[in-house]
Amino acid sequence: MTEDRKDEGRMPDGQRVPLPLKLFGALCVLGGLASLGDLVPVAGSFVQGLGGDGYRTASVVIFAALMAVLAASAVLFVFLGVRLLRNRRKHAAATANTLAALTVLSIIGTLMLFGLSAHHIGYLVQLVILIAVTSYLDPSLAEECALQRKLRKMDKEQRREERRRAAEAKPKRGFITLNFFNLFWIFVVCCVLGLIIEVLFHFALYHEYQDRAGMLFGPFSPIYGFGALLMTIALNRFHDKPVWVIFLVSAVIGGAFEYFTSWIMEFSFGIRAWDYSGTFLSIDGRTNFVFMVMWGVLGVAWIRLLLPQLLKLINLIPWNWRYGVTAVCAALMLLDGVMTIQSIDCWYGRMAGKAPDTPIERFYAEHFDNDYMQNRFQTMTMDVDDATRIGR
Repeated sequence: MTEDRKDEGRMPDGQRVPLPLKLFGALCVLGGLASLGDLVPVAGSFVQGLGGDGYRTASVVIFAALMAVLAASAVLFVFLGVRLLRNRRKHAAATANTLAALTVLSIIGTLMLFGLSAHHIGYLVQLVILIAVTSYLDPSLAEECALQRKLRKMDKEQRREERRRAAEAKPKRGFITLNFFNLFWIFVVCCVLGLIIEVLFHFALYHEYQDRAGMLFGPFSPIYGFGALLMTIALNRFHDKPVWVIFLVSAVIGGAFEYFTSWIMEFSFGIRAWDYSGTFLSIDGRTNFVFMVMWGVLGVAWIRLLLPQLLKLINLIPWNWRYGVTAVCAALMLLDGVMTIQSIDCWYGRMAGKAPDTPIERFYAEHFDNDYMQNRFQTMTMDVDDATRIGR
């Protein structure tokens, strides 16, 4: 019994972590320890700045939260490195997932305080590596590879039946397996569906077409994509609970997500994409009672009706194509996301009176000027004085 517990989480079938991943683990340990040391002078420099003109209260709060996130990331990188060096697959995969989430928070925090910088390139590379490590360590991927080897030895009818059973199999915990493949396609599909719903909703109310897209290219509204991801992760273990429980959880999570998304956009770029001030139970104009109810209804419809159908569509992608197709589409979506943030950051700079003086700034000023940006993001208004950037 003791040996079984001791071996829990190790690589399956006697497989050990390959040497490149172990080298990555060693770098994680060294990088995590170095990052912890680097946080001290950064915090000291910020504290010294408080003695001069000082910073806005929001900037201080964001900086403190960012330091906590960076400290937690450094510790977890050390933990991840140790797990990889000791061939502990289960805990390493969970740690890499947590680190990916913390990396996203680090990107948001540094963007809100300092705008886009070279540091974000490092964060982006770090995020891609962590996603790759998570995908490699994902036990469902290992099981799928084993199934593929098994299928090669079967005839056509046996392969069809085995694939049907695998597609219908439920994870031990929750409704779906929360791997990158499933989550990415949920994000993409809901970005498109959310945009369609919002455009139709606006047209029904005001009898006019308004472009509600949230990315530089394509029919995507990322707030719905990220909202669907959050709902899926949060409700994965609530799928069999009573409808009222799902509704309440969805309403609270959806309202909080909408509030903090508005908060991040305003403090990063001075952008307001919606304002519910003056409506019933409005919370700082960022969310209100009606939209929390809508999030609750969407959560129930999503987990009970739409998600099962979406999973069937996702599983239509042939197994020998799905990871290649997903990788290519993820790269294109990442490029769209990066260019969207760059274009908005350059728009912010121009609105703040900064003349384009770098090749990137000149590129966006030429191809995506203020008029283009206002026409593309028709729901957004920008007031640079609302941003919380340090040194602006």
